[in-house]
Amino acid sequence: MSDLPRKAVTRTAKLAALPLGFAGRATWGLGKRIGGKSAELVAREVQQRTADQLFKVLGELKGGAMKLGQALSVFESALPEEVAGPYRAALTKLQEAAPPMPSGTVHAVLAERLGEDWRELFLTFEDKPSAAASIGQVHRAVWHDGRDVAVKVQYPGAGEALLSDLTQLSRFARLLGPLVPGMDIKPLITEMRDRVSEELDYEQEARSQQAHAEEFADDPDVVVPEVVHGSAQVLVTEWMDGVPLADVITNGTAGQRDRAGQLLARFLFSGPARTGLLHADPHPGNFRLLPPDPEADVSGDEGADEAPWRLGVLDFGTVDRLPGGLPQTIGDALRLTLGGDADAVYEMLRAEGFVKDSIDLEADAVLDYLLPIIEPAEAEEFTFSRSWMRHQAARIADPRSPAHQLGKQLNLPPSYLLIHRVTLSTIGVLCQLGATVRLRDELDSWLPGFLPPEGVEDVEDTEDLEVPEAFADDADRDDLGPDDLGPEHVPPAPRSAETVDAG
Repeated sequence: MSDLPRKAVTRTAKLAALPLGFAGRATWGLGKRIGGKSAELVAREVQQRTADQLFKVLGELKGGAMKLGQALSVFESALPEEVAGPYRAALTKLQEAAPPMPSGTVHAVLAERLGEDWRELFLTFEDKPSAAASIGQVHRAVWHDGRDVAVKVQYPGAGEALLSDLTQLSRFARLLGPLVPGMDIKPLITEMRDRVSEELDYEQEARSQQAHAEEFADDPDVVVPEVVHGSAQVLVTEWMDGVPLADVITNGTAGQRDRAGQLLARFLFSGPARTGLLHADPHPGNFRLLPPDPEADVSGDEGADEAPWRLGVLDFGTVDRLPGGLPQTIGDALRLTLGGDADAVYEMLRAEGFVKDSIDLEADAVLDYLLPIIEPAEAEEFTFSRSWMRHQAARIADPRSPAHQLGKQLNLPPSYLLIHRVTLSTIGVLCQLGATVRLRDELDSWLPGFLPPEGVEDVEDTEDLEVPEAFADDADRDDLGPDDLGPEHVPPAPRSAETVDAG
C-alpha cells in the first residue's frame, strides 16, 4: 500500500478482518483435522497464516494498527513457544519496516513544511526511505553543511488514522485475544490514545530528543543524535549508524547482548534522573549498538572484550515527564520488598493507590506475589530469558493460581501506567536479548530510595520511616478495574524506562 488508507470504513473493515480471519482459519483447521492431518501440524499452519495476516494488515494500515503491532512485538517473550514462534518473525518485521509512501507525497510534505525550495537545504536526499513505521518514515540525506542526517517525514492524515485505528481497536480489543493469547491489550490501546497528540508533534519530539542529546553528549555509554531541524511534520537529526538491536537479538555475540542489555537498563533508570524525561517507546527498532568511540578512554571499563560498545537511542516521540526523576516511592517499595518487610510494603502500596480502599489483602500474600517478579533486582547479576518471562506470565495468568487471584485485585494508578508499560517492555527486550545484567548496580546508582536512607542498616531500621501519603484526590488516580489489567500486570514495577526510527 502506498499511502495511509484514511476512510474510516475502509480501515475499520481491515481491522475487523483480524479476529474474523482468525475464526475462519480455526474452522479451516478443524476441516483439515477431520481430513486426517495431525492437530500439531494444523495448529502450526493456522498460527503461521495468522502471523502472515497480522503483519500484512497492521503493516499496510500503519497508524494505530502499526503502533499496536510494535508494542506487542516486545511481549512475545511472555508467550508459550509453540504460540510465539510463528508470530515472532512477523512481529519483528513491524519494528523495522512498513510499506512506504510514494516519493511525490514525501516531496509535498517537505515543500509544505520546509518551503518550496526545500531541496536547497540538502546536498543530497534519498527518495527511497531507510525506515518506515507507524506514523512516519525516514530518509537519509546530507544537510547543506555536509552533515549526514535522517529526515523523518510524517504520513499525511496520520493523526486522523491513528485516532480512528485506536478507537476501532479498543471496541473489539477482547476479540484480538487469539492473536496474542494470554494478554489483555485494552489498557495498552487506551494509553496510546491518550498520547496521540504528543506522538504527532515533531516539534515537541525535537525538544525531548535535544534535551537527551545535550545531557548525554559526553557520555561514554549512551549516544543520542543531535537535532538539526524540527517542524510539525518533519524532523531532521544527525544520522546514526550501528547495529540494530533486532540484529543483536538474533545474531549478536553473548558479549554484545550482555552489553546491550546492561546499557538498556542503565538508560532506563539514568534517563529520568538526568533529564527529567522517560523514553517511553523501548522496542528494539529504537536502539542501535554502536562501536567503541576511538577517542574514549575505556581503561577500567566493564571487563568483557565487548564492553566498549555503546547504545544509540532513537525516537523520542513518546516520553513521560518526571521533573524529579523516578519517584522515590518505587525505590522504597522495591527495597522493602527485597528486605521482606511485608507490612511496610503493603501500606506503601495502599497509600499510592495500588491497593484500593475497598480491597483488603494479606500483606504476606502481596509480598509472595511480588518477590518472584523482582528477582532480577536481588541478584548480583541476572540472566533474562524467554523461559523466565514465560514462567512469570504463566504464574500470573493461570486462573487457578493464587498470584492470578491476587493480581486481579491490584490497581494501577494512572500516574504509573506509562512507566509500568515501559518497564514491562524493557524487560521483554532484555529477555529477547537473553542478556546477563547487573541490574542492582543501576538501581543503586539511579533509583531514588533503593539504597537504605543514611544511617539505616537493615530492614528493622525502616519501621519508623514515614510512608508516603495517599493521593489526596481520587480524581488523581482514576482507577483501572481488574478487567482492564491483563495477566501481564506486575505492579509495582520500577517506574521505568539509522537513523531515527520512523515512529
